[in-house]
Amino acid sequence: MDTTTATVGGLVLALFGGVLLLWCAAEVRLRRRVRRRGVAAVATVVAEDDVHGRLDSAPLLSFSVPPSVGGSGGSGSSGGCRIAGLVRTRPRGHTPLRRPDRFAPGSSVRICYDPERPSRVVLAAGEVGRAAATDLLWSALGVAFLVAGAGLLAAVGG
Repeated sequence: MDTTTATVGGLVLALFGGVLLLWCAAEVRLRRRVRRRGVAAVATVVAEDDVHGRLDSAPLLSFSVPPSVGGSGGSGSSGGCRIAGLVRTRPRGHTPLRRPDRFAPGSSVRICYDPERPSRVVLAAGEVGRAAATDLLWSALGVAFLVAGAGLLAAVGG
């Protein structure tokens, strides 16, 4: 293999592996933080009109957020009161390739959401199946790419 090709290939593999590891760590940390510090709620799985949305294995969830009193208050608002709203979003994290029956439209799902950004939702701990195994798989894939890239760079350099 040409030295330039091996160097570029090693750099690309190492960069991809490093970015994948950082992404995995950030995603796991975010989901953990939302489960620990977020607000617990019950969401309803919504039927989807969009054909492409039905192909997504993560269910479309709908839940209401209560009004928060005594907030910072935007410009021109007196009293700092926000109106309660309805949030429609998909949960972050692992969802299987095929949507399970428990995510059928109309069913209730326990969730946790970030009160600062209610669209940031994760399934509650009891609702998640094999999240740790999937996170471990993505991390192992990132390590494999990082090692392959470092191996190519070491072979070129030595």
